Amino acid sequence: MAEQLRGPDAAALDEVVTFTSELIRIDTTNRGGGDCRERPAAEYVAERLAAAGVEPTLLERTPGRTNLVARIPGTDPSAEALLVHGHLDVVPAEPADWTVHPFSGEIRDGVVWGRGAVDMKNMDAMVLAVVRSWARQGVRPRRDIVLAYTADEEASAEDGSGFLADRHAALFEGCTEGISESGAFSFHPQPGTTLYPIAAGERGTAWLKLTAEGRAGHGSKVNGENAVTRLAAAVARIGAHTWPVRLTTTVRAALTELAALYGIDVDTTDPDLDVDLLLDKLGPAAALVEATVRNSANPTMLEAGYKVNVIPGQAVAYVDGRTLPGGEEEFTTTMDRLTGPGVRWEFHHREVPLEAAVDSPTFARLRAAVERFDPDGHVVPFTMSGGTDAKQFSRLGITGYGFSPLKLPPGLDYGALFHGVDERVPVDALHFGVRVLDHYLTSA
Repeated sequence: MAEQLRGPDAAALDEVVTFTSELIRIDTTNRGGGDCRERPAAEYVAERLAAAGVEPTLLERTPGRTNLVARIPGTDPSAEALLVHGHLDVVPAEPADWTVHPFSGEIRDGVVWGRGAVDMKNMDAMVLAVVRSWARQGVRPRRDIVLAYTADEEASAEDGSGFLADRHAALFEGCTEGISESGAFSFHPQPGTTLYPIAAGERGTAWLKLTAEGRAGHGSKVNGENAVTRLAAAVARIGAHTWPVRLTTTVRAALTELAALYGIDVDTTDPDLDVDLLLDKLGPAAALVEATVRNSANPTMLEAGYKVNVIPGQAVAYVDGRTLPGGEEEFTTTMDRLTGPGVRWEFHHREVPLEAAVDSPTFARLRAAVERFDPDGHVVPFTMSGGTDAKQFSRLGITGYGFSPLKLPPGLDYGALFHGVDERVPVDALHFGVRVLDHYLTSA
């Protein structure tokens, strides 16, 4: 009982705020194409882990694209190890669009502002604060905890988790499960209702390159083999396509729990279930699942021509495709049909969809950890519409859950803060996250 009542010390609650702010000030913008340098942030974390008696290893595939891995031994050598991972890079931010400078790490009115405040230097800081609190209190977890602070998650992960999984698998020996971003944040679909979605799945990544070939020529001439026309038609078909509903195990569980919470009598195994009607009945809560009941494909980039009076011989487009577990074959056959004649497509970047058990002891412990610190909250499983480093770590047989706990006030839209303007996190939310993580990691 004494261990259950123990929690992070007061210093950890101060440190998590400082660490979040200072990590934000280290500009690790990932513009893609290798244009990023995570090393200063990795060294920042390494120094503070080393001061707590945890020996970090820094690893690079490309100079400056630094990853950090460290292992904290547990008290039970026979227990399976747990991976706790977070990325150090962030997406770009335009200072002119922000209320405060995105790399200021400003702390104002109990809120930490800046790029990475929720994606995901907050989680990086929370884990670091918890580990240092353990060192001060002489606490050891039951199972080995492997920490991974990665590079390149906001692009291809080739310099980050992909590199670690492919080249340094031994560092993750014994790890069977992992936790990371995008789960256990509070969501307020209506007054008086607080949900905590914990991710137990991710859609797969299917970024496509479309290439249309045609006959180059003068812009004033009739041209029945116009590459731009062919490409535009394919892009329009893809953008207008309505994908059929495909309910995965995790999404069914999410719909079942949300329906019960709203007093809606529904059988999610009914083949005649009108899922779109059910989503309408769920109101704002539908935001947790509406993007994951189908595959999707959104055209995002176009490249063609060099002069207005010249018909180019080639035109290129890019499409952000996402696939549900079990939906990959449907995706490829649909793309074959929608692109049509004269347009070929290929994968520009591809990663697998993931699904983790929601009826497992692990999910039950994650649920219990959140509800311990917010008994009035309702934990529900969900599938991420996008993806995380869990995809790459799954190559090592590691099952991933999205679990970076935050208790946010009503009106602060967590989803909109991801890659958004004025990204920020309340100090109280960081304190909640430290307490929940400390409890889960020492009891898992």
